[in-house]
Amino acid sequence: MTAPVAGTTTPPAPTTTNPVGAAAQTNADALSQLSTNFQTFLSLLTTQLKNQDPLSPLDSNQFTQQLVQMSGVEAQLNTNNLLQTVANNTSNGVSTAVGLIGKNVKAVSSTANLANGQAQWTYNLPTGATDVKLEVVDSTGKVVHAEAPSDLSAGDHNLTWNGKDLNGAKLADGTYSLRVTATDASGAALDAVTYVQGLVTAVEQQNGNTLITVGGSQVPWNSVVSITQPGAAAPAAPTTAQGGA
Repeated sequence: MTAPVAGTTTPPAPTTTNPVGAAAQTNADALSQLSTNFQTFLSLLTTQLKNQDPLSPLDSNQFTQQLVQMSGVEAQLNTNNLLQTVANNTSNGVSTAVGLIGKNVKAVSSTANLANGQAQWTYNLPTGATDVKLEVVDSTGKVVHAEAPSDLSAGDHNLTWNGKDLNGAKLADGTYSLRVTATDASGAALDAVTYVQGLVTAVEQQNGNTLITVGGSQVPWNSVVSITQPGAAAPAAPTTAQGGA
């Protein structure tokens, strides 16, 4: 690495700007300025009308023309904002995510939808474990189901939960999460990954994030790890644990 020569000044690091954000800010500033100018114009026009010479009234064609011009500028700025929104949606993955509708996907997610007394997850153990604990928790973080599966081998495993709590009571349909706690022979924690699988039925954008609906629950579109066509031959099914009695 070459040291800087004495007496010289290291140039500042170049700055980068987000062109999408810059364009949106420019449009917002332009609309704000246009609104201010329009209000000023109306105030001046009102003053002129109040103080005009009755014998020589103002030419209505002039201020009508100005109103039309301002309306045209406002319409153009609103069109720019609409185009910017379309560009933002495209860059955020909406156009890509729409292509997933009707396809079976597997996505990284700990949440699944309980419907008709059934919720399903897939979890992956990176290596063989000596102890695994599966816990289903509700939206408040309360554990509503827990079990210890017998298959502790590495790879994918399925959990199908029947929607009953620790006392055997049937819970309401909704979104629940799976928490996997696994340790190896040395007692070290294993990083298990949980997935949901199913048919994509909808695409939605919330706060700039593109979400897809899989099996009734929403997950980020960029969490998808595999895509298959409906009816395509499925890989060998992993071991399945049945949650609940």
